[in-house]
Amino acid sequence: MRLQAVDVRLGYGDRLIVDGLDLGVETGTVTTIIGPNGCGKSTLLRALGRLLKPASGQVLLDGKRIDRMPSREVARILGVLPQAPAAPEGLTVADLVARGRHPHQAWYRQWSAGDESAVEEALRMTGLLDLAERPLDELSGGQRQRAWISMALAQGTDLLLLDEPTTFLDLAHQIDVLELVTRLRDEAGRTVVMVLHDLNLAARYADRLVAMRAGKVVAAGTPHEVITEAVLDEVFDLAAKVIPDPVAGTPMVVPIGVRGNASSR
Repeated sequence: MRLQAVDVRLGYGDRLIVDGLDLGVETGTVTTIIGPNGCGKSTLLRALGRLLKPASGQVLLDGKRIDRMPSREVARILGVLPQAPAAPEGLTVADLVARGRHPHQAWYRQWSAGDESAVEEALRMTGLLDLAERPLDELSGGQRQRAWISMALAQGTDLLLLDEPTTFLDLAHQIDVLELVTRLRDEAGRTVVMVLHDLNLAARYADRLVAMRAGKVVAAGTPHEVITEAVLDEVFDLAAKVIPDPVAGTPMVVPIGVRGNASSR
């Protein structure tokens, strides 16, 4: 396993959010975490990215305790894109992506041809080379998300954690970002863990799904194993029909209603 959570308990102050959770992320896969609001999805992702220290248990990166690894070493392996990231006004795409090279800088090693090449490659992979000098605030939502992913790629990491990368995007831009995630897996061998709310997009673009409720994993496996009517009822209190997606063949959720209010159809 590339990244593991082992019996982790997570919370903020006295408020416990995740209790005794185990999770494994396989190399070269897209793993998507789903679940209702407040179930601990983003909290778990923060712990996997070493942004939140577990109250107990361990997070392992390549078999090593992530909390005992030097920050610079972690940043060279793992890139994190939080929800709704913000950048200074007027910052260009190229300037933002260049910030991804900070883990590789030191007092004795400043900007190099290797850094320039890494930034250019990250922009090429995300289709933003022609927009490199454009200010971020002039881009569409989907282009901005690709710029932030470019910054994570410029770190030279092959493990990416994306917290709701499609939030606030229209459907076309959501597809744009998720197609990029697929290319990163297929063409560059990246391992991706992300949080998504849209169940049908999660099922279409993920290799593995992790369904959470109340800080615990209820189901984990392939989309066909996780997106079932029984799991939807248990995790979301949702009565639904699950049918094959006519395009991708993945499970597609057709909601009927919430538990107790569903139609008898």
